[in-house]
Amino acid sequence: DPASENSLGVEGIWLTPVFASPSYHKYDITDYYTVDPRFGTVEDLKELTEECHRRGMIVILDLPINHMSSRSDWYRFFYNARLMHNFKNAYYDFFSTLPAGSPNPPGRKFIPVRNLDVLVEANFSDDMPELNFDNEAVRQAVLEVARFWLEAGVDGFRFDAAKYIYYNDHDRSVAFCDWYIGELKKIRSDLYVVAEVWDGEGVTDRYTPVMNTFNFAVAQQSGLIAEIAKHGDVNRFTAYIQRTVDRLKGLRDDAMNILFIANHDTDRCAGYLTVASGSMQMAANLYLLSPGSPFIYYGEEIGLRGSRGGANTDANRRLAMLWGDGDTVADPVGTTYLAKNQTPYSVLDLQGRSDSIYTYYKRLLMVRRAYPEIAAGDYRALTLQNTKVGGFVSTLNGGSVAVLHNTTNRDITVNLAGAGLWQGFAIAETVGFGTAVLDGTVLTLSAKTSVILK
Repeated sequence: DPASENSLGVEGIWLTPVFASPSYHKYDITDYYTVDPRFGTVEDLKELTEECHRRGMIVILDLPINHMSSRSDWYRFFYNARLMHNFKNAYYDFFSTLPAGSPNPPGRKFIPVRNLDVLVEANFSDDMPELNFDNEAVRQAVLEVARFWLEAGVDGFRFDAAKYIYYNDHDRSVAFCDWYIGELKKIRSDLYVVAEVWDGEGVTDRYTPVMNTFNFAVAQQSGLIAEIAKHGDVNRFTAYIQRTVDRLKGLRDDAMNILFIANHDTDRCAGYLTVASGSMQMAANLYLLSPGSPFIYYGEEIGLRGSRGGANTDANRRLAMLWGDGDTVADPVGTTYLAKNQTPYSVLDLQGRSDSIYTYYKRLLMVRRAYPEIAAGDYRALTLQNTKVGGFVSTLNGGSVAVLHNTTNRDITVNLAGAGLWQGFAIAETVGFGTAVLDGTVLTLSAKTSVILK
């Protein structure tokens, strides 16, 4: 509810795996049809989706189908069928195997299994055997899983480890995803899908004709978003977005750029971007005021910290959200992150403060929503010479907005006429630490400030 003082303004929620699982991370699923009791029940999840839909929000589930837990019934049925040499059992070929004694194919890991004469593929963990997608019964089984949750009310999926369906064989992995999504769209035509393909553009471009993928190239501490947010040249960022948008559209008409800074597999951005310096806010401006469908990692909006450090677990990146309302959720098992290094502020602390990072994110999202040209318009990067101020023009249904950013520590004046920005624009919004003044085509933009011209 944009009129509410409490609404952040997101339009959807991606839930990392909620299915029954023995681990804190839940990527080793034992039962796709059961919600882990630590989260609740299937009915609770249905209620959540109904409440989100009532608010105009969607819910997507993280769906890891590349691998399962070795404690799952599917794996137990497979093991017993192999142990009894029951070739006719439906689960006999449910998991990817090689004959015992076979060498591991390059880059892949097959492990011996007690009392069996085969090796089982387990690239991520010995406790996470991989399904055999050459088996039609497996394909139908994972199709029924997705069907169940779509009929329960969820709006789509984030596909985990999409490029590993057939390890090191992108053609076959893409072909599977194409079939799978095609079948799911028969169930729900407006299906929302995004995939984890953690790789460079040369690989992600192979998946784009089938589905959107997260843009890892600009994320994390080493990515372009963080670099430009720290006093960088915005023209480099907008030129990159222009190339990306053009390339994606050439691969699929409705392909979207899926930007983010951090997620559950990376160190939290509040560890290398700070609220005090303004780099956190400017990074948010850069990626949230860009085309496509951006994702915020929970806690980013309050400056929640967490990094892997020397721990052999991602638990430190997945710490409990600080709601401040007496919620009793605890940090995941394996957490070693020191409490003294965590932000002292909760959501409740920051909601009522006009100068808080929470309020900043809330306003930024309201601005994004108020100008749909930003997300869905035809993007054209502005060409600004001899300045670090950069931006773009985006046109949708006959309306145009221009967005410009100054991530530096000083006020900068630029003549927009040289960038081909025509007369008739006026200042609609400023988001940041200063002001914007437009005199004809001459724009003066304060340090660490973005402006939207309409």
